[in-house]
Amino acid sequence: MICRQAKTLKSDAPMLTDIQIRQAKGNGKAQRLWDERGLYLEVTPPGGKVWRFKYRMNGKEKRIGFGRYPDVPLALARERREEARKLLAAGVDPSVQRQAQKAATEAI
Repeated sequence: MICRQAKTLKSDAPMLTDIQIRQAKGNGKAQRLWDERGLYLEVTPPGGKVWRFKYRMNGKEKRIGFGRYPDVPLALARERREEARKLLAAGVDPSVQRQAQKAATEAI
């Protein structure tokens, strides 16, 4: 009987390190370097790096951006992810919350 190992889930993968992020280069197509709990760094073909958080709300898959690396370092991206996860736990969509905050500041 042959046993096969289950595929490694994104949550089981080791967390990103700053060295891995600095060494990531664009290779002709967009790639995702996963951290944990939905946070990943999207590396664009020209080499730009953007933090994104992938989540589900009401059965729909959504993404929200947290800023460009190195302007937003790894630790700050993780903090922003945790803030977004707290909103999700409270039943609030982080992207809708951000849009509401932006509209409120523009109205002032």
